[in-house]
Amino acid sequence: MHLALIIKILGMLLMVFSITMLPPVLVAWLYEDGLQLPFLTAFAITFAIGLTLWMMFFRARDELGVRDGFLVVTLFWTVLGLIGALPFLLILKISPTDAVFESMSGLTTTGASVLSGLDFMAPSLLYYRQQLQWLGGMGVVVLAVAILPMLGVGGMQLYKAEIPGPMKEAKLTPRIAETAKALWYVYLTVTVACATGYWLAGMSIFDAICHSFSTVSTGGFSTRDASMAAYNSAALDWVAAFFMFLSGASFALMFAALRRGSIRTFFRDPEFRFYTGLMFCYFVLVSAVLWVSGTYDAPGETLRHAAFQVASFGTSTGLTSTNAAGTWPMTIMVLLVFTSFIGGCAGSTTAGMKVVRAALMLHQSLRELRRLVYPHGIFALRFGRKTVNDQVLQAVWGFIGVFVTISVLLTLAMMATGMDLVTAFSAVAASLNTLGVGIGGVASGFGHIPDVSKWLMCFAMLLGRLEIFTILVLFTPVFWRQ
Repeated sequence: MHLALIIKILGMLLMVFSITMLPPVLVAWLYEDGLQLPFLTAFAITFAIGLTLWMMFFRARDELGVRDGFLVVTLFWTVLGLIGALPFLLILKISPTDAVFESMSGLTTTGASVLSGLDFMAPSLLYYRQQLQWLGGMGVVVLAVAILPMLGVGGMQLYKAEIPGPMKEAKLTPRIAETAKALWYVYLTVTVACATGYWLAGMSIFDAICHSFSTVSTGGFSTRDASMAAYNSAALDWVAAFFMFLSGASFALMFAALRRGSIRTFFRDPEFRFYTGLMFCYFVLVSAVLWVSGTYDAPGETLRHAAFQVASFGTSTGLTSTNAAGTWPMTIMVLLVFTSFIGGCAGSTTAGMKVVRAALMLHQSLRELRRLVYPHGIFALRFGRKTVNDQVLQAVWGFIGVFVTISVLLTLAMMATGMDLVTAFSAVAASLNTLGVGIGGVASGFGHIPDVSKWLMCFAMLLGRLEIFTILVLFTPVFWRQ
């Protein structure tokens, strides 16, 4: 373990992150909301802490190992959640717990909020909230790898710890810095396209940019208390549904499609086909139940809200087009919460177990059923055109087992704080799956829950954002063994 190098890199990353405090200063100047000083203060504090850590060990010249990469990523996201709370503390004067919760929720693209009165909040602070989740979407660490080639060989270790999904060895380009840049180019392109779509559909430029940040990052923060329902626009809802669905796909797949100039690239990918099939099944089921229950009179309105909420919950975004928790059948709401446990594709900005793991789990289960009929048969498990080896399957089952276990333990812990079962389960899904919205006692937000519940949710957000093992490995004795 190279602690000196880890602290040095942590300092460098904090200095990079401090720069993100400056765009809100520009927004504050443009909208004359008078909040330039708090953001400049937060920038100065963050940069000073980063510079201090870097200067303490700036002579460190070692190669970053795999264990070092996991520790750097976990420390960075933890420290980032604390540092990111500074503007909320300086401007809103809320409690440290609420400030950290809001910051962590943004950076992990959870979208759960303790704030209210967003319609009257200063534009610079609203922009800052949206920017937090946009940066967290693809990962500030990946951005740092892209623009800090000085990390050298160790960049791959940071990238492996940060990028979600079970197949982390794949690279789009031979050099890791170029891979990170390619991902960010695609991410930026989709964000610009989404903002343009919102603007053409009737949003102001400010709201279009802010909501594109939360849509493409599958974050879920909004500039309005009522989220997308505040606009009551079918055009905006369909734009949002499309880009939420798109953001649930692999950004590496988008890069390949752009490079080849063919949309067929998407449908040649078995995970994307499975993802599309799942979302279509969710959509048909939700639409049918809403129509039979008479929730909406017009078929167009039924399809619109069904598509929006399926895309939002299925990709763990958390934007809302209507008061679904208060007006929809509870059966559908529980189903939608369960869809967030699967989430989107590996390599997307979503959380959850990922579609590829769900697909492999299904194929493995079907193979075991065939073995019951033909005990001596040999059945190769194929996903698309590739044969999946047992090592990948073991890793998938191990992850799913740990994921389910963590979900149960966190639900019990939430219940111990005084929540009922539905509320506790919903709060865990909202944080561990970075869904951000809930049902039951947290349908209207998270500001009223106990502080201990908020800290539990912050921990769950980190687990979900870094795919559990990145953090849990730090608690094993073998990790610290020399």
